[in-house]
This record gives sequence, structure tokens and C-alpha cells, in this order.
Amino acid sequence: LRRGDPATLARRLVVLTLPASTRIFLHDQPVDFRKSHDGLSAIVRDGMKEDPLSGHLFVFLNRRRDRVKLLQWDGNGLWLHYKRLEKGTFRIPRASATRTARVTRAELAMLLEGIELKKGQLRRRFAESIEVQRRTSDGERRADERGDDRGGDDAPR
Repeated sequence: LRRGDPATLARRLVVLTLPASTRIFLHDQPVDFRKSHDGLSAIVRDGMKEDPLSGHLFVFLNRRRDRVKLLQWDGNGLWLHYKRLEKGTFRIPRASATRTARVTRAELAMLLEGIELKKGQLRRRFAESIEVQRRTSDGERRADERGDDRGGDDAPR
């Protein structure tokens, strides 16, 4: 298939699908890429203070930042994904004192596609908060457990 073929592009974009419950941890210090499953698991456990068998995704970069490894437990074994850039480097956000940064699925996708996180714009697609309303036994609407009643006719929309 040609490089510009839509089927090739679609296959490239659906490489990694993560559920919303999966947290993504980025180790901001360079890692020796001779390390494999066990060595990276030790970094997760000892350096990042996380459980490598939690099912969360752990991201590691080499010293030149032109290669990335993703480690994840799927309940059956450890997955190790590896990507090497032919040109350029990965740009990562600053991490906390634990040398670990939490990133979102969108940020990970931008990172893997070479989009700088500072320059990439994420637009709001959802409401700040969603209010759940319950119906009482007499059919009257009530706001959720907070005790406020924002669901009435006088409530701002």
C-alpha cells in the first residue's frame, strides 16, 4: 500500500486503544533501552512507586528521545510496545518530583505522533460538570446528593 493510502493511515492511527480508566505514567528520565519487561517493571516499582501489574500504561524514553517504550500488563502478561523515530525527537512535559508525569490519552497520542504538547490545542468538548437528577417517588425531580436544586425552572441553563 502507498504511504498516502487511507487504509494505511487508518491502520496506523488505530495502533493503541486504551479505556478511559487506564492511567498513563511518563517516566521523564532517560532509560537504558537494553532493559526489557523485567527491567522496566523494576523501574516502575522502585523508581515510579507504582505497580507494574496494575494495568496502567508506563511510558519510557531513551537518552536521545528518539525511541519510546510502552509497558502494560493485560491480566495475562506484560506488553511492550516500541517505537523508533526515523527523524526528530519526542518532546515530553515536565514531571513532578517523583520523576513521573501523568498524561492523558490525547497527550500520549500527540506525543507519539510528534505533536508538541505545548503547541497542540485541546478544545473543550464536554460540559464542566454533568448534573444527575433523580426522580422522587412522587415524580418530582431532585438534584443529586449535593442537596442543591439546580434542576428547577428557575435554574440558569
